[in-house]
Amino acid sequence: MIRHLGLKAYGKVNLGLDVLRKREDGYHEVRMIMQTVGLYDKIDIYLKETPGIEVVTNLYYLPVNENNLVYKAAKLLMEEFHILHGIRIHLNKFIPVSAGMAGGSSDAATVLFGVNKMFQLGLTREELMERGVKIGADVPYCLMRGTALSEGIGEILTPLPDMPQCQVLIAKPGVSVSTKFVYEHLDLPSLGQEDHPDIDGMIEAIGNRNIFQVSERLGNVLETVTIPEYPVIAQIKDKMKELGAVNALMSGSGPTVFGIFTSPRAAEMAYEELRYGEAKTLAKQVYLTNFYNTREVTNEQ
Repeated sequence: MIRHLGLKAYGKVNLGLDVLRKREDGYHEVRMIMQTVGLYDKIDIYLKETPGIEVVTNLYYLPVNENNLVYKAAKLLMEEFHILHGIRIHLNKFIPVSAGMAGGSSDAATVLFGVNKMFQLGLTREELMERGVKIGADVPYCLMRGTALSEGIGEILTPLPDMPQCQVLIAKPGVSVSTKFVYEHLDLPSLGQEDHPDIDGMIEAIGNRNIFQVSERLGNVLETVTIPEYPVIAQIKDKMKELGAVNALMSGSGPTVFGIFTSPRAAEMAYEELRYGEAKTLAKQVYLTNFYNTREVTNEQ
């Protein structure tokens, strides 16, 4: 057994997010292009001789019991494999919370990976993904990472070619958005074709490794709900484009916005403006990162 693991849980953005229909079970059928970014939470897992799961976080308002997805992830594997040792999980959050970046799902995915490795359970990534969907629809993707087409309720995944590298500016305004609220208020019959992103065109652009073709196809049908509720999202998008972003989009159900930059200097200046300049009132958290491509990174997790 391994006594300590230091791991990284990477966030994601949606390059394209379309909702096809509401299913009879209440879930929505989606078609999304998922992309991992270089912004990550740090997770340390320590082996304990005594049974039980302890969770410690750097954010006072996060639960440290079964209401935290990292706890659920650890419990799922430890109960299945009758693990008698305990673990202590130190979760240092940097990915914005309730922000449309799958931070909680990525944390859960990373703990599944970690518990599997620490106790040498021998589960493949696919077997971890099968278990991960019980915790959340985004967890299987967060185990896979990279660029992928996500279908069904998010659990049907098809790997895509790596995105061409660029600078990605991430900004979260000081509001929190309920995913449940957004999906409940999504009025699909009233939407026109122009409200739905061109997912097939996006896949083709990614295959062409053309960042400009990808950028012009960015689209998120959930913006039709979230932006009217929180106009600051549109203001951040406009400000990023004004500052040199090729394009900008809300990720997931929001409220986080990401902008794609092909000029490192423009990206740095935009970061400075949104973080410290006159536009700093628009966003509470601002990060400058890039895309995380699985074939460019050698570390396991």
